[in-house]
Amino acid sequence: MSIPLTRRRFITFVAAAAGLPLLLKEASGEAKLARWDGTSLGAPASIQLFHSDEGQARRAIDAAQAELQRLEAIFSVYRADSAISALNRDGVLENAPDDFIALLTRALTLAKISDGVYDPSVQPLWQLYFRHFTAARPDPAGPSRQAIAAMLAKVDWRAVEVDAGRRRIAFARPGMGLTLNGGGQGYITDRVVDVLRAHGFDRMLVDMGEPRAVSVKPDGSAWRIGISNPADPSRTVATLEVVDKCVATSGGYGTLFDEAGAFTHLIDTRTGGTAPALLGVSVLADSGIIADGLSAAMLLAPVKQRQRILAAAGGQKAIYVTPAGVVAVVEA
Repeated sequence: MSIPLTRRRFITFVAAAAGLPLLLKEASGEAKLARWDGTSLGAPASIQLFHSDEGQARRAIDAAQAELQRLEAIFSVYRADSAISALNRDGVLENAPDDFIALLTRALTLAKISDGVYDPSVQPLWQLYFRHFTAARPDPAGPSRQAIAAMLAKVDWRAVEVDAGRRRIAFARPGMGLTLNGGGQGYITDRVVDVLRAHGFDRMLVDMGEPRAVSVKPDGSAWRIGISNPADPSRTVATLEVVDKCVATSGGYGTLFDEAGAFTHLIDTRTGGTAPALLGVSVLADSGIIADGLSAAMLLAPVKQRQRILAAAGGQKAIYVTPAGVVAVVEA
């Protein structure tokens, strides 16, 4: 069997341009739409911005791609030479990049707010599920309870030590590991927005795994972001009109470990079990670093804790969807 290691696209851009490396097309008035498509931390990524100077747009997108590549060299668990891979291998990282410290500090804050519902030290459990289901003739019931218990002993956000002054990150226990994919895509989105703004752009939709709308389109209308059906990403079950906000989405269907969809990539570190395949949640917030990570926390959070976590972490709204459509809305 094959396991989809890249995430399914579960946010769509309503009436968006076709996907090309860099597409320039006429928009309203003199403004033209420039669009770039690629990947960020294994997820589909894109940039849409309006311009009146093709050369300026190309230079801005080139700079944005360079920033994406720089940050992937820090956060990608799929690259053996990344900073996070070095930490996971050695258990300590000296001279940690400022971006790593900033994102990890946010992740640990979110872990504290959510009482560990969101835990960036989940990587040993993820690796357990990955090894189990890529082995020859895996047990369809999943990893054994003993194996899960052994990995759970290596998962604890409170055992991740960050010394910002010394630029040092370390694990307090052997065998621990981090993943910042739930948070990293939003952080990269924010940094790419900063780069494009520095090049003079103030109207754009940037999606490095989680889309962030900056200002409005030239005609004054909002960006329209569609939330896909968990069972069929080609169908939209809800649409948001977004201005100066980020929308981050999490759902078990993003990556399935088994063909039956009984085991997903969103792992509950309190139990070692995984989130349902056909439930998704989209979180609306002012920035990517707030929305991303929080969406994973909101998906796994007990119903009675959802509103508290959303408000304490800086989110504004959480929209829960199933194949039947929107099933719950939580507001801060």
